Amino acid sequence: MSNSSGDAGEGYAADYLRRHGFDIVKRNFHSRFGEIDIIAQDSRYLVFVEVKTRERGSFLYPLEAITRSKQKKIISTACLYLQLHPTTLQPRFDAAAVTAENGVPVSVSYFANAFSCRGFF
Repeated sequence: MSNSSGDAGEGYAADYLRRHGFDIVKRNFHSRFGEIDIIAQDSRYLVFVEVKTRERGSFLYPLEAITRSKQKKIISTACLYLQLHPTTLQPRFDAAAVTAENGVPVSVSYFANAFSCRGFF
């Protein structure tokens, strides 16, 4: 899958979050540990969202690509983000599985609390 498909999937997921009451705080936050695709917030949560986009009919379901190793990188990056941007909001790790047809996003399955920090530290 091309970067443009991944970018389109992230945009599609960001639009989904906006429609569900979230403000997008940052996209593609990088650290030495890795990257967080979307950071968003509502009145209660600061969510760190991993977006995976796959073509319809792909052998691998998008969320299968969020391995334990990938989760650890996201968690470490989120910890750094929280050190740089303290908040009273509850942090949460979500995942968005975007399905595309010919590189164009057509649907999203969204999973709040897709994983947690438990067992990593």
